[in-house]
Amino acid sequence: MAEMATSSGTTGTTSHLLSSLDPLLREWLPRQRWFAGKGRPVTGFDPVAVTELLPPGGRLGLYHLLLRVHQPAVPGAPPGPGDCYQLLIGVREALPPRLAPALVGHVTEGPLAGHTVYDALYDPRPAEVLLEALRGQERIGGLRFERDERQEIRPGLVARLLTAEQSNSSVVYGDAFILKLLRRVVPGVNPDLEIPLALAREGCPRVPAPAGWLRAEPDGEPYVLAVLQPYVSGADDGWELALRELAKGEDFVAEAHALGRATAEVHTALARSLPTVTLGRPQLQSLVDGMTERLAAAVRAVPALRPYEQGLQSAYTALASLAAEGRTWTAQRVHGDLHLGQCLRSPSGQWSLIDFEGEPARPLAERRMPQPPVRDVAGMLRSFDYAAHSVSPPALEWAHACRAAYCAGYAEASGRDPRTDPVLLRAYETDKAVYEVVYEARHRPDWLAVPLGAVRRLALPDQEARP
Repeated sequence: MAEMATSSGTTGTTSHLLSSLDPLLREWLPRQRWFAGKGRPVTGFDPVAVTELLPPGGRLGLYHLLLRVHQPAVPGAPPGPGDCYQLLIGVREALPPRLAPALVGHVTEGPLAGHTVYDALYDPRPAEVLLEALRGQERIGGLRFERDERQEIRPGLVARLLTAEQSNSSVVYGDAFILKLLRRVVPGVNPDLEIPLALAREGCPRVPAPAGWLRAEPDGEPYVLAVLQPYVSGADDGWELALRELAKGEDFVAEAHALGRATAEVHTALARSLPTVTLGRPQLQSLVDGMTERLAAAVRAVPALRPYEQGLQSAYTALASLAAEGRTWTAQRVHGDLHLGQCLRSPSGQWSLIDFEGEPARPLAERRMPQPPVRDVAGMLRSFDYAAHSVSPPALEWAHACRAAYCAGYAEASGRDPRTDPVLLRAYETDKAVYEVVYEARHRPDWLAVPLGAVRRLALPDQEARP
């Protein structure tokens, strides 16, 4: 096993390899759920790093690719270097029927001519290569497979890819571990590893402690590429569980209360393990300015927001006014993208929080900034609203009861009820709803009515007092 190329020294073999894959990847990448540049053609690739994990001369070949993808700039946005994506490409002479969904294409030229290439995470054997490398703490080319030696990783665990739509890819190993492979990667300290490691040091049981991780440093830039954590076997996804209860006409109050407690416990542990800061007037004004800019951009992108712009802006103005009066808030590290789908309930009833990557579309430095904990609370409140709109007619009282129970559970565990800070809560919930409007308008127009309904409510000045 040897690294074939990096961005600082591309070999002829790697150049020919990527040249032969280029037309196939241009067609395949934009169809992937985790590809962020939808709606714009792929115009080319630059290799950041190419690592041969299994030589293609046998029955199975395997390449690890970090590729910078070039696309036309988003209208109105400055041109950038292009997003970097992580791919695990398998090579076979022919694909068995079970791997048909993984097909990338058939190579007609270059060193892999006559072979078929595919997304290797669909194939148990290539996925198991990654786990074996983590067990052995291997260094393969520029890839660094590392682990927590206090956790045993047994050999022979069979891999299976989780096919649920998500912005990354996850592989389960024998119901013992789950490997999250980040698809769109950026250099720097990734909170998806940083925060669980910090919580593990605090002994917080609400987040599975990382058992292993994959890093690389092409051209001296550090990248976190994958995180291995214990798999909560038999767990219910919070979103799916809420929808099932709704479909049966059951309330979700007890679960929402328990989830509020779990969130507060994670926040408390994070405040102990990572630095906190005080947000005074300058910091709050910067926060309000960011919210205002996002609102203005959203109104330009989705004209349906225009009638509510002034009312929504009042949520931010009220926060700026409190800051001007000398009010301060404590900020700390938070989840950053909390919703029901980021929570798991074990068969014993224990809730866990997962996926601390934050909103992938936002810069990494911004995702790592301390925030008021109410940001996570606002995200969860919006998630209850989304769940309520999955049935017809929308279960608005169900959502209201869940929101109240969640805040009560949070207060019980933390001693701080988010509803006692209504101006800050309204500002963050408004910011989240504005983000949702833009997302749904671009990706899921059928869901646009959900955040627009919240926008109508949040634009009313008397909404500060509603949980």
